[in-house]
Amino acid sequence: MSLSFDKALGVHADALQVRSRRLELLASNLANADTPGYKARDIDFRAALNQAAGQGGVQMVRTHASHLPAENSGPGGEALYRVPNQPSLDGNTVDGQLEQAAFSENAVQYQASLDFLNSRFRGLKAALRGE
Repeated sequence: MSLSFDKALGVHADALQVRSRRLELLASNLANADTPGYKARDIDFRAALNQAAGQGGVQMVRTHASHLPAENSGPGGEALYRVPNQPSLDGNTVDGQLEQAAFSENAVQYQASLDFLNSRFRGLKAALRGE
């Protein structure tokens, strides 16, 4: 009987990678809140998780040789530009309160994923020891 970590951990390992990528983007947005012309970026967590888990929805097909190929931008999926509620006069689209709320929510969910994976590893370790 072989042990497959992919089956044992499920989608949670992929979720951790996607949440980590999102934390990086949100931190970058917060760091550039006063940078003129900076465009806030974020990822669609659900779409990125489906992509990371290999359940990508619509697959793009090149119908002509001159079409550009679709690119995969890593475990977090493609970083999209956020549509601002109220853009500033200098072109910056970062809303500090929105970014802080999204960062805090994502950090809590990241910690929850870590806690879940930690308990899953403890369970696997106990099973291997025969406890």
